[in-house]
Amino acid sequence: MNGDSTLISRTILTRKPSVLTILSWNIRQGGGTRVAKILAAIFKCDPCVLVLSEFRNNDRGTQLRTALLKRGYLFQVVSGASGDVNSVLVASKFPCGSGIFPECDEGYPHSIVRADLDAFWLYGVYLPHKKKHRLFEFLLEEELADDEPAIVTGDWNTGKNGIDQVGNSFWYSEHLTTFEERGYFDAFREVHGDVREYSWFSHQGNGFRYDHTFMHQTLRPILKDCYFLHQWREDGLSDHSPMLVRLGT
Repeated sequence: MNGDSTLISRTILTRKPSVLTILSWNIRQGGGTRVAKILAAIFKCDPCVLVLSEFRNNDRGTQLRTALLKRGYLFQVVSGASGDVNSVLVASKFPCGSGIFPECDEGYPHSIVRADLDAFWLYGVYLPHKKKHRLFEFLLEEELADDEPAIVTGDWNTGKNGIDQVGNSFWYSEHLTTFEERGYFDAFREVHGDVREYSWFSHQGNGFRYDHTFMHQTLRPILKDCYFLHQWREDGLSDHSPMLVRLGT
């Protein structure tokens, strides 16, 4: 890979469509009986690359992956997690290499996968909620240490206290600051500043922005937009709002 943003932009523009879209979404426990509606929503949006967290390697997962294959998502990255374990699926219409990381954390070996696209590496993540793990250390100290262009997206199960939630109950919030210190920026904040917007709500109605996309600084020139599709959550397709990132020139 090359960190030059001109090369990155040229790579994107040589493909059709000229805007590359990445949809990341926690589909809640593999989707269950909601899979058909989940697929209908995805196909209507028609992203170029899809990152699904809480994906499960069971019959519903096979149904989902097969339908994606038929719609042109020929390149798929998923770990070997058992059917009752929440993991991550990356599905791409563009050719890509792949990486899985059973060594990333002893307790949560299926929480990170990687799709190696021409212009950047794309990491799909599902980080456990308020559990002890070393997944941030793995990403920051091992996978992202070479300062190559990369995007990390998915359900992080944390955020910045006081802005991504009203209170201060997040674990691992300090690691988001470390990402920024290492040359990564929050795509949503880059577009929307300090606006309060949440991707998940508790039964008490408290909002949390658990879902994030962090991008390497060399990719800043090609970020066009980043926003949530709250209607999908409000319609009961999942308990999380998906995030859509648009890249182009």
